Formats: sequence, structure tokens, C-alpha cells
Amino acid sequence: MGKLLSAILILCSMVISVPAIHGLAKDPKSVEKWLDNLTHSKQKLTKLHFYFHDIESGNNTTSIQIARAPNNNSTSTAAFGGINIFDNAMTVGPNITSKQLGRAQGLFAASSLGPQSLLITMNLFFTEGEFNGSTLAIVGGDPILDQYREMSVVGGSGEFRLARGIATAKTFANNPATNTAVLEFHVVVIHY
Repeated sequence: MGKLLSAILILCSMVISVPAIHGLAKDPKSVEKWLDNLTHSKQKLTKLHFYFHDIESGNNTTSIQIARAPNNNSTSTAAFGGINIFDNAMTVGPNITSKQLGRAQGLFAASSLGPQSLLITMNLFFTEGEFNGSTLAIVGGDPILDQYREMSVVGGSGEFRLARGIATAKTFANNPATNTAVLEFHVVVIHY
């Protein structure tokens, strides 16, 4: 009986601690309570800096073309009508082997008949650090030949509930021979 009671106490303490380990509770009642308490909360400003690794060929491909315009014979993913889906590593430094912060998952579509520009929609999934388990949603245009490209942070989850802000991207490295690119991101987010 003592072992059973001990096992029950351990199980209960684990269940109670799950929201603390995984961040905010996500059930509807907890979210509603969080929103009710929002009027008493201060907004936070968070600045993030990371690198995004896009690999379009080879054994460790993280980005693949899923559609191409029927009249477009170009193999470039930036050619009008092409759509790629990606699951790219987000790292602290520009080297793919540097500490991973999470994954950038989404899609980009070549949406311009003129200068090369992509429409990007992605979720940043944080898997390390103080934002582990949280996400940010980013949408915007990416004129890839510009030095800096600005996209909107349109939402988030976990520690980034009701997030809004600006993500600035810059091509840090690009290798057309291997179809790889490293983008440097600076993200400024207002959240609760």
C-alpha cells in the first residue's frame, strides 16, 4: 500500500509540474484565464538574433520545390510560380553546427514577375532556451536581391502569445553550386 501511495504522489507531482516545464497551459480554460488577466499585464519587448539554414539539395535537404508554373522550365526556386516547403534549422551562429535554437517551418512562393521576390509564410518553433515550446508566425515579402528584407511577425504561441513585430532578414551566405543559403535574422517582438 505504501508503494502504491508513493507512486500516486509521484505521478500527481509530475502532472502538476507539466505546465511549468512546458510553459503556459494550452487548454481552452487556461487560455481564457490568461486573456482575462491580460489587462493587468505589461507588454514585453524581446529581441532575437539567429541564422536560418536553407538546403535545397544533397543528403540533408531541408527545402524542396513542391510546385512549378506549367510554362516555366527554370530550375530556380525563385522563378515565378515556384513553391517550396521548408523545415530549416535556426542556429545561434552562421555555421550549421552551432547551437540549434529551433526550426523554421513554412513555405515560400516565387510571386513576382519582375525582380526576384518571394512570399514567405513560416512558423519559428523554438526548441531550446527560455522560449522552448513557443512559436512565432512570420509572413511577408522577401525581395531576395535586396540587402535587408522586412517581414511581419503576425502572432505567436506560448511565451509569444499575441506577438507582433518585425523580422529583418539578410543573406549571410549563398552558394548556388550547392543550392544552400544562410540567412541572418533580427526579430523584434512585442508580446505579453
